Amino acid sequence: MARDTKKLPPPPRSRWRLVFAVAALVVVCGSSAMAGYKVKQFVSTDPQFFLSRDRKDAITIQGLRNASRWKVQRVFAADYDRSVYLVPLEERQRRLEAIDWIESATVSRVWPDRIVVRVRERQPIAFVNLNRGVMLIDAHGKLLDPPAQSQFAFPVLRGITQNDSDAQAADHVATFLRVQSDLGYLMKEISEVDTTDAESVRLIVQADHRAVILMVGEGNYAARYQNFLKHYPEIAKRSPQARTFDLRLDDRITVKD
Repeated sequence: MARDTKKLPPPPRSRWRLVFAVAALVVVCGSSAMAGYKVKQFVSTDPQFFLSRDRKDAITIQGLRNASRWKVQRVFAADYDRSVYLVPLEERQRRLEAIDWIESATVSRVWPDRIVVRVRERQPIAFVNLNRGVMLIDAHGKLLDPPAQSQFAFPVLRGITQNDSDAQAADHVATFLRVQSDLGYLMKEISEVDTTDAESVRLIVQADHRAVILMVGEGNYAARYQNFLKHYPEIAKRSPQARTFDLRLDDRITVKD
């Protein structure tokens, strides 16, 4: 015998309960939206939240040493005399990280009327001589303008040209870092690292108050350099005018000129 599965309509009392529940939800949501709108309007327009040009601490910048303070401040030029609520934090962060010396940055609101900027600067590892002048370079291959009145004690990285791509510059830096890692404390004695040919790295060092060129190949840099230091006094006696030495074979030193 077939069973009738047709649902009966809910009793009138249950139907009214459902209607009242939906109506209450609409009222609550509407009230919340209206409250949110009023709060947004309040913090957007009330002068107590405005970023003032007259306050020296309206924008606090932390972690700045070599990057241009003027460039950082210029990022927020359009934010003065309006609410800090309206400052687009992510967009300001992107603009800060486009400044050459800044590797990363965070921007925060400090209620009611301040902005705090925290930056992490790039760390240079070497000097680079280009057509436009002497630059610094960091471990990611990013070229940096030397700050005014700055003092750095780095070797010169040779091999990078004005027309090199970012990837090519990064390759030279990677070779430089391998040399630096292998030499360790001996790196302080190196004046220049030439990575023009990654398979035939050249070092320029001071020996007996003159610059000499050491061809150290593509590895085992520290051992080859120490071997040169050990035998250089006797080599200098035999070849006092020599300036270039081939160290690419671990068991010998060849005078090139």
